[in-house]
Amino acid sequence: MACPICQRKADAKFKPFCSKRCADIDLAKWFSGSYAIPSDDPDDIEEAAAQADDAARLRPN
Repeated sequence: MACPICQRKADAKFKPFCSKRCADIDLAKWFSGSYAIPSDDPDDIEEAAAQADDAARLRPN
């Protein structure tokens, strides 16, 4: 398996990375927001709350 940061062979100690350096680079990307999971949620909190309320009302008790 190749390291997702530098493409070198992964080290079992740092799997899936090849080194602590590459693992730290990946962690920094998560902390900075470089990695993000796409969402269909509205940006507006009020709209999101209204959608959640609507969904709750449609669920059977």
